[in-house]
Amino acid sequence: MRTRLLLGLALLSTGLLAGAFGYGAANLVPTFNAVPLDIRLSFHTELMKMNGITMQAAMGISIVSSLTLAALTRGRTRLLAGGAGLLALTSLLVTRFGNVPINSRIKEWAHASAPADHTEILRHWETFNDIRTVAAVLAFALLISTALRPPTHA
Repeated sequence: MRTRLLLGLALLSTGLLAGAFGYGAANLVPTFNAVPLDIRLSFHTELMKMNGITMQAAMGISIVSSLTLAALTRGRTRLLAGGAGLLALTSLLVTRFGNVPINSRIKEWAHASAPADHTEILRHWETFNDIRTVAAVLAFALLISTALRPPTHA
């Protein structure tokens, strides 16, 4: 029973994480690229304020619930849940060490001006965003695979 509840929590949090990153990649990034730079920078800065708490919570719960599920199970379920936890951790690390430092620079640009190489820096941000999105979607897919497996009886 507790592993089913844990799987449910892992599915929910990882699904929210994958959905949020997927929506951002499919809708926000193209919109960022379609509007004038000053609007992008202002919106990006405000969005990051809102995302800070919710996305960190989704990543944290995804990591902890998936890895706890892996610790409490065996066999293929352990491998799938552990893989999901590591992929969720990947999304956190890419965010923390890839996107967040660039977000800090974008915040500065919103109050001053963007440097001459801002296009390349924003391209790096998008690459990091793609990596964390793929990691989150794969984590969710692994947990779906776990949920769809027939129950094993000990």
